[in-house]
Amino acid sequence: MTDRSHASAAQRPHRHHWRRDLVELAALFCAVAVADGIANLVAHGPSGPLLLVASAVALLVTAGFHTWWARRHSHAPPPGPTAPAGPPGTAPQEEPGVAPAAGALWRMRTTVRDEPGSLASLCTALARAGVDILTLQTHPLPEGGTVDEFLLRSPAHLATADLTRAVSRAGGRGTWIERADAHDLVDTPTRVLGLATRTALDAAELPLALRQLLGRCTIQSIPATTLSGRPNAGGDAPVEGVLEATVMRLRDPSGGAITVERPYLPFTPTEFARARALVELDARLGPRVPRSRDVLTLPEGNEITVRRADGSDLAAARAMHERCSDRTLSLRYHGPVADADRYLGHLLSPRFGRTLAATTASGRLVALGHLLWDGDETEIALLIEDDWQRRGIGSELLRRLLAMAVEAGADSVYAVTQASNTGMVAAMRGLGLPLDYQIEEGTLVITARLEPAKAVRRAESGLRQENKPVW
Repeated sequence: MTDRSHASAAQRPHRHHWRRDLVELAALFCAVAVADGIANLVAHGPSGPLLLVASAVALLVTAGFHTWWARRHSHAPPPGPTAPAGPPGTAPQEEPGVAPAAGALWRMRTTVRDEPGSLASLCTALARAGVDILTLQTHPLPEGGTVDEFLLRSPAHLATADLTRAVSRAGGRGTWIERADAHDLVDTPTRVLGLATRTALDAAELPLALRQLLGRCTIQSIPATTLSGRPNAGGDAPVEGVLEATVMRLRDPSGGAITVERPYLPFTPTEFARARALVELDARLGPRVPRSRDVLTLPEGNEITVRRADGSDLAAARAMHERCSDRTLSLRYHGPVADADRYLGHLLSPRFGRTLAATTASGRLVALGHLLWDGDETEIALLIEDDWQRRGIGSELLRRLLAMAVEAGADSVYAVTQASNTGMVAAMRGLGLPLDYQIEEGTLVITARLEPAKAVRRAESGLRQENKPVW
């Protein structure tokens, strides 16, 4: 894949001005006639040397003026395209000398023929529409042709339909456009290196890195076996992976398969190769979880430590299950209490999300908070040992899980509990975010809509100590 950043001036077509050529040609003929007359005067007139010096001075002055004129006009920007007049109520035309309004950022993909000049025709069409090409990536296709991915800045008055129409006339097909933001201005190599770094530091980052790499898509981790130990349908994939138009299946290094689906936009071989590279990096590094720790003081004076949990905490989590009442376990797992231990392997795996553990000064595990990737949605869940409930641990865990969800780019989080679980309801309300409630047959689903900037500020202001890490 090729990644190129273009200056906007380089994308504008060169316009040929015949009037300027005509003036220069006339000036050339005049110069020849004047030179012939001066030569006759020098050769046959009485003041030949004086005329020769005067001619040299005149030529120097003319050359200096021509140089100044050429420099001034060669660097002047060519006149931009005139926006079509629209009906009343549309954006007004910009006046000379007034800075243009800030345009909109777009991500666009289109397929063009693999032949010389096809990309140039497309860039010329965009330039005529007043569109600035910020970045360009090309994805070669095995059957011929290329998929070109652009980051564009278009005039505020240019409608997406007009932009798509211009691309289609220039030979683009299968065009797809969506809004972009300032984060997309980072060039592709830098973005990929950043995703690789995050994946190397935390195994839970792999699904998030794939989503950020491939754009809007649904990612599911399918275990190799079900909770009952039976082979899971779709839980296997070949080592090299499988690419089928809008679906790619990759072998999960921790077991099972990772399915990535994008229903409206086929994946290219370049995207498939990138995704495989990230998965291979995860496999080579093995299990890893950041070991940041945060010591908190509860209102009653006891200290607890909050840290990331993984499969090494399985035995401690089972011991906590034994100390929890049946009601506490049923509120958390919504099923037979006897099956509670069977969920722990899934919950503690970094492939399915992130887990926070709260431990006492003696190292005893007393609470777990889960942030689970559920396709393109995000679930929050809490389990707190009976003797440690109503002490503020749940609220502390929720704030940190919320900050992690915002960092992961989630638009919302939801919690599934029972209507009688007043503790969970109170903790969710304490987040200070807009909440939606849905009740079906005694099951309560609480959805918190995240506004990233406000959510981060609220999460950070809720922490009692400064410089706390966000896992």
